[in-house]
Amino acid sequence: MKTLKIGFIGAGNMATAIIRGMIGKGGYQPESIFAYDLNPLQLEKIGELGVQAMASAVEIVKQCDVVFLAVKPQNYEEVLTGIRQAVAPEKIFVTIAAGISTEYIMNTLGTPCPVVRAMPNTPLLLGKGATALCKASNVTDQVFHMVLDIFAASGDVAVLTEDKMNTVIAVNGSSPAYIYLFAKAVVDWAAAQNIENKTALELICKTLEGSAEMLRSSGNTPDELIKMVSSPGGTTLKAMEALKEHGFYEGLWDAMDQCTKRAEELGR
Repeated sequence: MKTLKIGFIGAGNMATAIIRGMIGKGGYQPESIFAYDLNPLQLEKIGELGVQAMASAVEIVKQCDVVFLAVKPQNYEEVLTGIRQAVAPEKIFVTIAAGISTEYIMNTLGTPCPVVRAMPNTPLLLGKGATALCKASNVTDQVFHMVLDIFAASGDVAVLTEDKMNTVIAVNGSSPAYIYLFAKAVVDWAAAQNIENKTALELICKTLEGSAEMLRSSGNTPDELIKMVSSPGGTTLKAMEALKEHGFYEGLWDAMDQCTKRAEELGR
């Protein structure tokens, strides 16, 4: 494959994280990456990476072989109709917005361009992201693996069918927020017991890191790991009983259902 020109419409945090990965681990040269954003401060910031700033979204499409659509779902119709004039069938599009289907993008562009759909998450900013991806039927394996490699430079990737993409948002896209809320509750409770915020935050962060590694590499199921911590008649068991009483598990299920429902609404 020739050296491709990669463009970003939208130069916010997620686009910046992807670009950092491309330059850092992905082997891309900054001069092959182009970006446009309505906010000149965002363009100035991303320009510090050596990326080429462009004057409009249309210029991105004209200049680039692959175009990342890194804007909010609510802005997709405006952006897609605005660039339609510059679109050619060979242009490759990558969407990272919740709820936006590959079919919607092709229909709105009026051209059956190859479209890859991705759902990254904010840990991508640290190179520790988890991105789920799918592709439209007209995307070649070569193109798809190129996009997979871009996201793999900033974390782990998983390939799904498109009918699972709205659902997976609740699993990886939005789930960092659930974890941050859990951590906040722990730190706030510790503060109420006169434990220093910095100490509590460090302890819960290390606990989350270690627990994640246990889930990943121990070979035990979540239920088995819970049982390992929960001695009969002990403190953890009492805590788990309180969580059950307050519907902790069911509350998470409802949160994930609502997340998926909203993704479906955004795609209508």
